[in-house]
Amino acid sequence: MADTIELIEKVLADMKKVRGVEACAAVSRDGLLISAIMQNKRFAESFAAMSATMLGAAETATTELNKGVPDRVIVESKRGRLITAGAGPKALIVVLVDSNTGLGLVLLELEKSAEKLKELLL
Repeated sequence: MADTIELIEKVLADMKKVRGVEACAAVSRDGLLISAIMQNKRFAESFAAMSATMLGAAETATTELNKGVPDRVIVESKRGRLITAGAGPKALIVVLVDSNTGLGLVLLELEKSAEKLKELLL
């Protein structure tokens, strides 16, 4: 398990290197924090729980409307964006991005990171 945590932390560290990414976390589908890279660790647990709730609600809504499972949920504010994406049946990955960053590269890297996290937790 220690090796898996180290590999998850590597995935997050690589994601954090993407320009504009301020924080990132690996979270279980039920909202438990697996690992996070963020300045204010005090909020990591609630950050994890709320992100999982958000994605779960979006998945329920889109499935009920026969639109399939969403790839991601993006919440935008004046000072940043919170992006939550599924990473297989057990986890999700969450990033906090500053408001001045274009999302193209972030979303591309997020997709790659989600796939790596999925493989690690199978």
